[in-house]
Amino acid sequence: MLGVSIICEGKLKEKYLRDACAEYEKRLGAFCRLSITELTPKRLPENPTEGEIKNALSSEGREILSKIPNGAMVYAMCIEGRELASEELASKLENCAVRGFGNVAFIIGSSYGLSDEVKQRADFKLSMSKMTFPHQLARVMLLEQIYRGFKISSGAKYHK
Repeated sequence: MLGVSIICEGKLKEKYLRDACAEYEKRLGAFCRLSITELTPKRLPENPTEGEIKNALSSEGREILSKIPNGAMVYAMCIEGRELASEELASKLENCAVRGFGNVAFIIGSSYGLSDEVKQRADFKLSMSKMTFPHQLARVMLLEQIYRGFKISSGAKYHK
């Protein structure tokens, strides 16, 4: 069974988002070994300078890189990444095992994004959309798409 790791900066603040994630975590249990690692984003002043942001991202990046499972296929969630249809994500998840990856890791950075080091480590840069969504919603959307990908691969009716 494929291991799926989600490594993310920050905790979900709203109960409805935690509940949605819990539902997808439960559903995904039939398809993969899921783990979610919540890291604490670096504190920044109200109006941080570009240098302060870069230093925070670098520090967060080192911690993120230390949490990636050995031998994992790494997907960095970033705005400059490539958008995929749900069927394409399903195919990529299927191909992980075929290519010898026992684990796939999805990285969600802080509201300022991801460090260059994390993006360079990534095997694939993935964007959810050209639209802007609340940062806290990213984890719910990602979990739903991973679930949808597994349902597509299994031939179930969930995907329409």
